[in-house]
Amino acid sequence: MKKISPILFYEALRESGVEFYTGVPDSLLKSFCYYINETLNNDQHIIAANEGSALALGIGHHLSTGNVPLIYLQNSGLGNLVNPLLSLTDKEVYSIPGILLIGWRGEPETKDEPQHKKQGRITLDLLEVMGIPYKVLDSTMNNDQVKKEVEVSVTKSKSENQIYALVVKKDFFEKYSAKQEESKYLLSREKAIDLIIKNSNVDRDDIFVCTTGLPSRELYDLRRKYGKSLDNDFLVVGGMGHANQIALGIAISQPDRRVICLDGDGAIIMHMGSITTIGTSKQKNLFHIVLNNGAHDSVGGQKTTAFDVNLSGIAKNSGYENIFSVSNEEDLVKILITIGDLKGPIFLEIKLKKGWREEIGRPKTTPEENKTSFMHHLSEKLNYD
Repeated sequence: MKKISPILFYEALRESGVEFYTGVPDSLLKSFCYYINETLNNDQHIIAANEGSALALGIGHHLSTGNVPLIYLQNSGLGNLVNPLLSLTDKEVYSIPGILLIGWRGEPETKDEPQHKKQGRITLDLLEVMGIPYKVLDSTMNNDQVKKEVEVSVTKSKSENQIYALVVKKDFFEKYSAKQEESKYLLSREKAIDLIIKNSNVDRDDIFVCTTGLPSRELYDLRRKYGKSLDNDFLVVGGMGHANQIALGIAISQPDRRVICLDGDGAIIMHMGSITTIGTSKQKNLFHIVLNNGAHDSVGGQKTTAFDVNLSGIAKNSGYENIFSVSNEEDLVKILITIGDLKGPIFLEIKLKKGWREEIGRPKTTPEENKTSFMHHLSEKLNYD
């Protein structure tokens, strides 16, 4: 089956009058995302903080131009879209058009990770409940069929002032290789995590809460490599951007143990307001580490804004007690050695290069098994079970 060129797909959208693109990157859409990122300027394409923000950007574009915007996302991001879809763009409110380009992770009868299964199973049902017409795009379609579906969807969206969705199955787009920018940082994320766990306080029984995607896979892989227990680790496989609030909730209930949150730059940007919650909590035992490689590494390496803003400054102004930023192995080790006795909440930004080892595996335990072993380990201290 012939896959569809992201260039052809973009040209079909452009010819149909779509001039503005925004969204949150997805692995199934990465070829398309690579192409528009290299082709369009900042007035035409913005990688948004989260899916709701992307839709809001699209609304602004329509209000000022009358044109139909395109918002791209993984289907897991529909959760962030429900409120603005129903309270802003819906025909019973402002009746605003737009095209949702949705990567369909967890499609029924396809192999995928546990966190995608439920979302994949209900994706089309969710669109139907919200009254959003959709078309599923797959690799059985030829170029003319794809062009026609794009043209019809955009035309109907504009004439009916209605959101339309194009749901993309796995292997729809052919491969498009993005130009790689050389990083000025040498430290890898996996090496940083390795140093963190080696310098954590084993005797004090530090708790780890790790964000979605590659960081959790790397932490899991390193634990297995060293033959260490996984009971102290909660791997947040879904709900991008919520790991630090899970960590805060644990820290409040476990005040005598240090809770270390391994966060990502894309994740922290997605729900940036959580920083203010942590800072104002004054939770002394929370250690918030942001693994910042300036990219959405897990879904293709598309750029985030994390190198363009001062994350440490944001943390400082949000009330964190101690703030650090490092970009090399030597400085990281020094901080990890001395940081243990400092009062939290502590914020540590580690600036890293993009990329990962292709051999990195995925957790062999299920999310339910991870939760059960983690809670059992905590219950030995609190005796709440």
